[in-house]
Amino acid sequence: MNQIKICVIGLGYVGLPLARLFSTKYKTVGFDMNRSRVDALMAGHDATLEVSDKLLQDAIQNHGFICTTKLEDIKDCNFYVVAVPTPVDINNRPDLKPLWRASETVGKVISKGDIVVYESTVYPGVTEEECLPVVEKVSGLKFNVDFFAGYSPERINPGDKEHTVEKIKKVTSGSTSEIADIIDRIYNSVLVNGTHKAPSIKVAEASKIIENSQRDVNIAFMNELAKIFNAMGIDTNDVIEAASSKWNFIKLKPGLVGGHCISVDPYYLIQKAQVYGVLPRIMSAARRLNDGMGDYVANQVIKLMNKKGVLVKDAKILLLGITFKENCPDIRNTKIVDIHSTLSEYTSNITVYDPWADAAKVKHEYHISLSECSLDELRGQFDAVVLGVAHDAFKYEDVRSFLKDTNGVVYDVKGILNRTIIDGRL
Repeated sequence: MNQIKICVIGLGYVGLPLARLFSTKYKTVGFDMNRSRVDALMAGHDATLEVSDKLLQDAIQNHGFICTTKLEDIKDCNFYVVAVPTPVDINNRPDLKPLWRASETVGKVISKGDIVVYESTVYPGVTEEECLPVVEKVSGLKFNVDFFAGYSPERINPGDKEHTVEKIKKVTSGSTSEIADIIDRIYNSVLVNGTHKAPSIKVAEASKIIENSQRDVNIAFMNELAKIFNAMGIDTNDVIEAASSKWNFIKLKPGLVGGHCISVDPYYLIQKAQVYGVLPRIMSAARRLNDGMGDYVANQVIKLMNKKGVLVKDAKILLLGITFKENCPDIRNTKIVDIHSTLSEYTSNITVYDPWADAAKVKHEYHISLSECSLDELRGQFDAVVLGVAHDAFKYEDVRSFLKDTNGVVYDVKGILNRTIIDGRL
């Protein structure tokens, strides 16, 4: 390829940081169907907070980076990167509609000699079996003759300011050895820690999906241990600290598994494995266990309230945090909602406070209203407090001050509070 012009399709948690990075080296256009999202970005602000206003404005003002909803603005690009979500449906089956729509978009603008690279997390085979046939059909061009493809799985960790996109070592791959070299070279040119060139697109796809599946299984094991040790009256965190004194112990903690990656991606591999007649028992069991942890936490809170003689029916309960992880506005697949759902069977007096979450998005996605009060205004009102997210804003709070009296219950999901002030934790 001579002069490279890049288009990144999908400007969310993955696409925007990547597009901003590419813009420092190449002429880059970001494409998204969401007009309000594009307008906000062009005004210099990223609501996901993955790209700082300073970096975004620098990309726009000094590197010519633009975001658009118009197809005509991306027709002269020759290197397309697809970074759209890959969710599951209500039955936890892969929902490829965003990928199909993005592939249609590519098909409308791709020209001979162009390359399309997919970054969305998928099971092995999706790029070549599901996406590229759509590009072929819409464009009228033939794959690996008129246009070429690759796969480079995203590794964005929302809210992580240490492992930012330029510092992540990326896996790359291409539909031919020559194209693989070109794709690898383009990514390498903007990355600090380089790339790992996989031998095929399917290998690259598989590598990404097992990254998150492995974490899901490991966390499920710790969650199962937490259930066992809680039943025995043993503090799980004490057990982990003791075990981690051995040099080869992998130190993980129990917790709620939400977000768009670990809680979703394993379903893609589970579904595809069954097509080949393989029932992935460990992965399936891990998913069931982790998906049930919100309900488990809620029932632990109820049990503690009963033990202390606190009437659960119509009790006033405060949930601190609703995002899926700390110091991040991302509410996708947050399991705090499951805690809220179970507690709602006993009381409607549940207050949710989160300084990071967007109240309108929470209301739209989960039909839960966030408290508009300050933390000080919430003190002395509740029968129970559940610290669900380890936001910095909560770490040094006198959490028991939110209780009506000393008989109330404090439950620490994240294990960050002093054990002398809590009644229970995972």
